[in-house]
Amino acid sequence: MRAWRRLCIAAIVIFLALAAVLNAVLVRRSRTAGGEYRVEAKRLADEITETGSYDLEKYPHLTGVFSGEDLYKSDESYVIIEAGGTLYRVEYEPEGQSRLLIAVNCVLGALFLLMCGIMAFIRRNIIKPFGRLNNVPKELARGNLAVPISEEKSRFFGKFTWGVNLLREKIESDRQRELSMQRDKKLLLLSLSHDIKTPLSAIKLNAKALAKGIYTDEEKRRAAAESINTRADEIERFVSEITKAASEDFMTFEVTQGEVFLSAVISKISARYTPQLSLTGTEFEIGSYGDCILSCDPDRLAECLQNLVENAIKYGDGRRIALSFDKIDGCQLITVTNTGCTLEQKELPQIFASFHRGSNADNIKGNGLGLFICKRLMNLMGGEVYAEINGGCFCASLVVKLA
Repeated sequence: MRAWRRLCIAAIVIFLALAAVLNAVLVRRSRTAGGEYRVEAKRLADEITETGSYDLEKYPHLTGVFSGEDLYKSDESYVIIEAGGTLYRVEYEPEGQSRLLIAVNCVLGALFLLMCGIMAFIRRNIIKPFGRLNNVPKELARGNLAVPISEEKSRFFGKFTWGVNLLREKIESDRQRELSMQRDKKLLLLSLSHDIKTPLSAIKLNAKALAKGIYTDEEKRRAAAESINTRADEIERFVSEITKAASEDFMTFEVTQGEVFLSAVISKISARYTPQLSLTGTEFEIGSYGDCILSCDPDRLAECLQNLVENAIKYGDGRRIALSFDKIDGCQLITVTNTGCTLEQKELPQIFASFHRGSNADNIKGNGLGLFICKRLMNLMGGEVYAEINGGCFCASLVVKLA
């Protein structure tokens, strides 16, 4: 706010200084200008000298000629001339410099008021609303989700404050969901750990009995071994439940099914990555395609395609990234291909698992969730994603249903 005040004061000072300079120039010009009246006064003096009389109608800029005692007494603009040894006061009509000065100052005054009005409008509708939101991002980053966000009716900040409120609600919802998931996981682990103790105790007892030779009968030894195997199966089932809970429930996805033109999605991707890749010298090629309507969540489909392009940027050699298209069985295929693939063929089945990182991920930042997220989102939209290695190139394809 202080910076805005300083800017406004500087703008006003500069404007007034320019107005003062312009006024000084106009006043100086009005004082130094010769004007038509001087020419007519000289002609008048010549006429009086030659004829001893004059005709004032010949001189449109002159309004009167006087001599005698009142030679210098006049409130009008005048000039003194000498003709035939006599001094005359010749009054004239100014050439409009004063009127020009007044007109210029009126225009400058109107511009000054307009400038002040614009600055006041900007202060009220942009600067002040923005000032009220200055601390909101910092408070949200600190975890203070109760920070007040005042509603703004301004068309400049109305949608912005509405979006910030949605962001806050989303962060709060995610935090509550995370806390709920953590609580459920802890309860699950406590329950499973308790359940595991029972079969584990039975296994230990039967194992000790077999080790000490307590069971002399072959049938009892076989029964003890079968009991150990049964209890081991129970423990394996509990471990599977723990693994499933740890691998699948840590993220939730929401998909809103709709329709979108293929060209709209590709245009968004092109606008985002063409300038970026041109700076790095990477050839970014978008193949030809026939426009069609896709049945999907437009935002989620764009997110999946962005993940594939980001992977191509991170794990490729930076020479070429290409988008190609095909139609198969009522579905649109969108394939992202990058050169310089170093991933081994045997790793392909695991690349869509959560937190999995391939052998080509050394020294490259990431969390192994990009392809996992693509897989989940495409499944929720009724589509699919798969990958293959072809001629040293990594090819990831999205399969999207046609509307």
